[in-house]
This record gives sequence, C-alpha cells and structure tokens, in this order.
Amino acid sequence: MRALVADDDRVAAAAVSRSMSSWGFEVSVVHDGLAAWEHLNTETPPSLAIVDWEMPGLEGPELCRRIRTDPSRAHLYIVLLTARSSSIDVIAGLEAGADDYLVKPVNLNELRARVQVGVRVVTLQTRLAEKVTELQATLDNVRRLRGLLPICAYCKRIRDDRNYWQRVEVYVSEHTDATFTHGICPSCFEEAKAQLDT
Repeated sequence: MRALVADDDRVAAAAVSRSMSSWGFEVSVVHDGLAAWEHLNTETPPSLAIVDWEMPGLEGPELCRRIRTDPSRAHLYIVLLTARSSSIDVIAGLEAGADDYLVKPVNLNELRARVQVGVRVVTLQTRLAEKVTELQATLDNVRRLRGLLPICAYCKRIRDDRNYWQRVEVYVSEHTDATFTHGICPSCFEEAKAQLDT
C-alpha cells in the first residue's frame, strides 16, 4: 500500500518514513503542504497520508479540507500529526477532515496501531467500491433484459443489438447467469405425439 509522509521536520519525517517502510508501505516523503497536494494529484496517489499540522505552503488542516472536497481523493485515510494537544485542536483537526490525530513527539508503536486501523478502513472501502461496481454491472444487465425485446411471432427468436436473431435460451444465457436444461412440457409432448401418430 502506498503512503505519504508530509512533515517539514526532516528528522521526524525520516523516522516515520523508515518505520512505515519496515511495516510494508511504499512511502513517499514531502516537506511542505503544497508538495503534498501535488503528490496527491499524481496518477497513482497514496491510500494513506501522515500529515503534519504546521507546514509551509499549506498547513495540515487546509490540506485535509482540500482532500475532502475532491471526490477522487476523498477516500484517502489521513492521520494528522501535531504538537497541539488541546481538545479544541483535536476537534479542529478532525473537523478539517483528518481521520485520526496523533500528538508529537510521535510514539511509533501508537502510530503503527493507528495506521493499521487506516489500512482496515481503506481495505474495506476498496472492497465496497468493487462490490458497487459489480452491482452496477448487474443492474445494467437487468435493465437491458427488462427493456423491449424484439421477438419473432413464429419461431420465438430474439433480435440482439447487432441485428442477429438468436434462440431465446442463447440470448438469455449471454445476458444473464441463467443456464438452461431442455425438456418438453406436457402440452408440447401431446402435440408432438399426435403429429407422429398421423
């Protein structure tokens, strides 16, 4: 999983980055808020960010607000780091859009525990997004089947989108998960039997 560490304190950033790398993250480090924003706008943005409150260019809470107003980045899990420990500051950081809040100096064991929560949240969001995509594809399929189907009044074949005529079971099999077994209903059996007897 990709992670971003944004902190103008180079020593703190190096310590956090080194620890996160040892926990299996692919880590990028920047030292100001504008560089963090630029990094988040790349083609392969991180899923998790450790962001310092006070940075040049763009402070942590403002960076959080920008992220949360951008739908393509809103899923990012953000841990805000700061020396501010009052409940007013904690509330301000969380209201700005941080998912978690950690007071400096950073206890790396506590950071690891909080990052693991972030990984669980990001993993669940990813799975949910995949399920929503699957559901949308299924709904699109159902809508297509609920629409008007041109069917031959004589042979009962269905005309598809490419203007080919197919047997009903072939068309339905291609557009749903349904499978068919073949048999003969009692009335058709009697009709077929009568034709053989004549």
